[in-house]
Amino acid sequence: MMIHMNWQERETIKTLKCVHTDAKKYIVDKKLTPGKKYEVKNETEEFFFIIDNSGKVGGYYKDYFEKEK
Repeated sequence: MMIHMNWQERETIKTLKCVHTDAKKYIVDKKLTPGKKYEVKNETEEFFFIIDNSGKVGGYYKDYFEKEK
């Protein structure tokens, strides 16, 4: 089974807070809210895969987030 098929049911790795939605190429302000906390379901070197405002898993550059303290 491919990992992305069950990401929503997977255990949360960590929680991160969105710090901005200032995207250069993509529109992310409809999917992320600055100040809101999101559950990380998977992580790569460049992206966090979170459950976004649509309720689905999306991949976002790490610079949109800061780690919870």
